[in-house]
Amino acid sequence: MGKMKFFMDTHDSRTGTFPEGIKQNELDEFYKAYAKACEEEGVISVKTHVGNSEGKAFCFNMAESEEAVFRVHEKVGLPYDSIVEIDSIYPLKESN
Repeated sequence: MGKMKFFMDTHDSRTGTFPEGIKQNELDEFYKAYAKACEEEGVISVKTHVGNSEGKAFCFNMAESEEAVFRVHEKVGLPYDSIVEIDSIYPLKESN
């Protein structure tokens, strides 16, 4: 496995990239399929933040490349607005 990088992808029901009206149990089942696709592609799903009432999701992943994150989305049929490599994370941890 190569060097892992952080990626954030976004989904929004207003642009058709978040399944509008999805129920919580459907979302739970969908995430299981997403997690399986991540495992198959060597992607680590760190956190997925969902604002279901607003129809938005923000997924924070670790992967070797943006293409690996793209393949996960392709496998589960989930469009996205953007996939961005993250190069800075705040707040910084202070050393003692």
